Amino acid sequence: MAFYRQDPEMASCLKGILDRLEKEGRPSLKKNIAITWIRYNNQKPSPSNGYGTGWNSNKNYYPASVVKIVYALATQVWIKKDLINDSDELRRALYEMISNSNNDATSYILDLLTGTTSGPSLNEQNFEAWRIQRKLINKWLEELQWPQIKNWNCSQKTWNEGPFGREKDFYGKNNDNRNRMTTEGIARIFESLMTNEIIQKVESENLKKVFQRSLDPVNRKKDLENQVDGFLGEGLPLASKLWSKAGLMSEVRHDVAWWEAPNKNPMLAVVFTTGKELVKDQFLLPAISSELNKLAI
Repeated sequence: MAFYRQDPEMASCLKGILDRLEKEGRPSLKKNIAITWIRYNNQKPSPSNGYGTGWNSNKNYYPASVVKIVYALATQVWIKKDLINDSDELRRALYEMISNSNNDATSYILDLLTGTTSGPSLNEQNFEAWRIQRKLINKWLEELQWPQIKNWNCSQKTWNEGPFGREKDFYGKNNDNRNRMTTEGIARIFESLMTNEIIQKVESENLKKVFQRSLDPVNRKKDLENQVDGFLGEGLPLASKLWSKAGLMSEVRHDVAWWEAPNKNPMLAVVFTTGKELVKDQFLLPAISSELNKLAI
């Protein structure tokens, strides 16, 4: 069930965009892409008040670094509930996790949120206790009772090379316990952040700052891993304001982006792609955002 009002015209436009992009040399694009696209009718949108559409939007994908959005929001919720203490070190880790997609910072934050640590394999009793603790973020997501995030898994760390020890055990023999998310659900999560739905405005505004991206070409050249080039931000007018989080690894290229183009109302787009060819395609996501932005109001 969508949390936005379905717009048949937007659905038709999205299919047309995907048809054209597929014909440009991307066979099976429509099978290997998921999208949630929402536009808003005013400058300060409220939760669940947008118009939108989706494509494969309830299909689970491995989210790569997009899961860090959930961990960032959970950090603010934990602080608000006095479950963890705010600190300069936590703020540093939060910034590194989102702005620079640092996996070491993510490991630190996930340990803090769940009271767990990585290490060697554990005996059955201790491993079960560890596993229960590590699933605390999943439990919080379930308590939100949002149908868009049902059957998610947000309990794993992100890695440069891969898990070892108890972390590898937790993945399962066939990696069947990997993180999994949908574009519909992460759009719901990101909208809640941008509209101050879950946390108070002051806390939300502070968190939003770590998601801000510069579209300035000079700044982007200084940082080759800027999460703009090759992603949705690249297709936007340079004067746009952008908040986003990308995910990229050998299997997937994803992006979650909220932007405000000049003289336009906000727009939210989540695009997940999978497959080796689409992972290498640095032109696809910018082409999609460019087309979607033309339909902003």
